[in-house]
This record gives sequence, structure tokens and C-alpha cells, in this order.
Amino acid sequence: MNVDDLQTAMAIAERVEQFVREVVVPYEKDPRRDHHDCPTDALVLELRERAREAGVLTPHILADGRHLSQRGTALVLARTGLSPLGPLACNTCAPDEGNMYLLGKVGSAFLKERFLAPLLAGKARSAFFMTEPAEDGGAGSDPSMMQTTCQRDGDDWLINGRKAFITGAEGAQIGIVMAKAQEGACMFLVDLPDPAIRIERVPRTLDSSMPGGHAIVTLDNLRVPSRQMLGNAGEGFGYAQVRLAPARLSHCMRWYGACLRANEIATAYANRRMAFGKLLIDHEGTGFSLAENLIDLKQVELMIDWCAGVLDSGAPGGAESSMAKVAVSETLMKVADRCVQVMGGSGLTEDSIVEQVYREIRAFRIYDGPTEVHKWSLAKKIKRDWTRAQA
Repeated sequence: MNVDDLQTAMAIAERVEQFVREVVVPYEKDPRRDHHDCPTDALVLELRERAREAGVLTPHILADGRHLSQRGTALVLARTGLSPLGPLACNTCAPDEGNMYLLGKVGSAFLKERFLAPLLAGKARSAFFMTEPAEDGGAGSDPSMMQTTCQRDGDDWLINGRKAFITGAEGAQIGIVMAKAQEGACMFLVDLPDPAIRIERVPRTLDSSMPGGHAIVTLDNLRVPSRQMLGNAGEGFGYAQVRLAPARLSHCMRWYGACLRANEIATAYANRRMAFGKLLIDHEGTGFSLAENLIDLKQVELMIDWCAGVLDSGAPGGAESSMAKVAVSETLMKVADRCVQVMGGSGLTEDSIVEQVYREIRAFRIYDGPTEVHKWSLAKKIKRDWTRAQA
């Protein structure tokens, strides 16, 4: 990232941070939540209008359509993450941010105009239909187990199957559906809602930052025009990798910001709360916990910057994003846990966002592939590289 790009990203990040701290944070007590305690679309739309007025809506994509570099994006997305509502307000949240990235990279002119434009404008939410129910033997961390099928029917495709944990499906206007054809995996852009896409249920989950929750969905003879296929039949797995490598890193960026804020709150608490005749911060156990948080947060920042630099270089970045996903999610879990512990009973209540950050970070260790799958992928790469070196 050259000096001009860095300065641009830093200037955007400063505006975003000011907006999140001054405008978004007060909304954390807003009662507009659904029955799963997720923000309602009415709340999201109001926040996005405030972001539009402040000039920080979709801030990682410039007015001319260019994306900031991944390193620049890291600076900006971390600031949106200072509140669980920040990514929603600034339109940098999952799954929309990853879907925008994918469409921007490989979408046709028609798909960009029809589906990408409303996402960039913050006027629509989207969902990514890939994961399938375990009881069906469907795809989870192993996409090769895909059970959802698509078949040609004249100029259309018919899609049938079930999907699970589809973030934001309830209330979304745009969907990216992954299915398998004779040629291989395919991706399609669809308008939502559609009567052929039925939400079976939205299970209550540990996390609650994403509108629409994580739905179980049935696709029953979903008809999609051929021109709404992303690329060509059989290229779906390749496009999934285009999306997932930076998307995993984006999760790291946003939740790094959330843990920065949680640590600020825990630090303030430790410097005000008295126990056994002195401030908590003066007790070695508390002081050392906060010191460890500083060390871990710096390590997370450096890991994100390193992985972002690899992606900016044009390398595929699959192994690097897996390393970052594991290291950052596991390390931030420790940071969030210490914040709760420092605050004691106060850290367990909804009176501050520390409790929510703890829950969200726990879910982050599962999003876009659990820790164990990424370690397994890296282990296979180690064996492959070693075997190649011996040949």
C-alpha cells in the first residue's frame, strides 16, 4: 500500500471511528430487536441513513468503485467493529461485505447493476446459501458434500435442496445460492423473498449481531434464469474461494475492533472499581490480565496486517487467511474472556457490550470454517509441501 493509499484509508478510518463512537454507540440500547435479540431491519435502515449523512456508508469502497487495499480495509473495518452495530450501520457487515466483494470481482455487468448496486448503496441485505443441514449429510466445512442440486430447464435452472445457518436469510432481498450440477458446483443470484425458498425456522443462537439470524431453508424447484448464474457452470467452488479468503480476514478485522472496545470498557472498570482497599488495576491478577490483553491485541493487529499484505500482493492467500482466522479468533476469545473476568458480575450483564462481544467472538470461532478445519487444511499443506520438497 503506497503512502497516498495509506493516508486515504487512515482518513476514512478516523471518520468512521468518530461516527461509530458518537452516533452508533448510543443505539446499542435501542429496543428495536427481534425475538432472537437481533437488530431489526428498521434499526439497520435508520443507522445506514445516519451513515449516509455522515459520508461513511460502505467506506471501504470508494466513490469511483475502487476497493481499498486489504490493508486499508483492515484499518476501516476495525473501526466499524468498535460497536456490534457499527458494521451494520456502515454496510461493512457479513455476509454483505463478502458478497459485494465477490460480485465486484467476478459478476457480469448485468449482475453488478441488478444485484451489486443496491448492496453498495446499503438499500438491500443479502444472504449466502452454501452450508447445509448435517442431518442431510450436506455440505458444511466440506463443500464437496453439497447435496443441493441444479438442473437446466430450457433457459432456466431449477434448484432443489436444503440449506442451514444461512445468515440474514430472513428479511434479505438478495441471495447467492450454491448448488451442484453435472458440470460441478454453480452459483446463482436470486431475488428474495421467493415462494420457492421457504424458511423452515430460525434457531436461537449464541450470537445476536446479525439481522435475520441464521435460518434453516428449503429450496423447492427454485427457478433462476441462466443469466443470473455467476460465471459458468462448474466454477462455483473457485468463486467460493474468491469470496472466502478475504471474508475470513474481514471477520478478523471487525471483531478485532469489538475487542478493542471491550478492553477499553474493562480497563475503565478496573481503574474505577475498589476492592480490598485498592483499585482493581492495582491487583496483580487484574493488571496482568489487562497487560496480556494489550499484548494479544497487538499480535492480532500484526497478524491481520500480514495476511492483508499477502492478499494485496495478488497471492491466493488461502493458507494465510486460515492462519489468521485461527490465530485471531482464538486470541480474541482470550481477550474477551479476560474482559468479562476483570469486570466480574458486571461483565455478565447486558449493561455493557462486553457480554455480547464475548458471545459473538465465541461464534466467530465457527464462522467461515471452525478452527479445527483450518488447522487440518494447514496440516495437509505442510505434508504436501514436504512431499514436494523431497521429490
